[in-house]
Amino acid sequence: PSLPEYFVVPSSLADQDLKLYSYSFIGRRMPSWSWNHPNGSALVRMANIKDVLQQRRIDQRICNAITRSHPLRSDVYKSDLDKCLPSIQEIQAAYVKLKQLCVNEPFEETEEKWLSSLENTRWLEYIR
Repeated sequence: PSLPEYFVVPSSLADQDLKLYSYSFIGRRMPSWSWNHPNGSALVRMANIKDVLQQRRIDQRICNAITRSHPLRSDVYKSDLDKCLPSIQEIQAAYVKLKQLCVNEPFEETEEKWLSSLENTRWLEYIR
């Protein structure tokens, strides 16, 4: 239910391959073309691959298809966002702290330390 209705798929990647590969991704979350730049660059989101032995082969096949679809045949740059972004649980915890700060705390009693309390929620850091 959270996947888009339509997918942009490189023409060199056959539908049956994509369907077969989808079983390898955690939650069957196939690579999703999220954003396109006029110079041909694209942002593609991709879940982790379950089977470590198959990961390199599938990853290489998909990256090659993306490279072939780029007008300048530029190589794919990959970034593991799990290592540099907060988890969904951390974002949810920050939101709960922010909500408590804004709704449950009387502002008059916390005014002098409100900005540091806001910073301690880490909400602004995460949404930045």
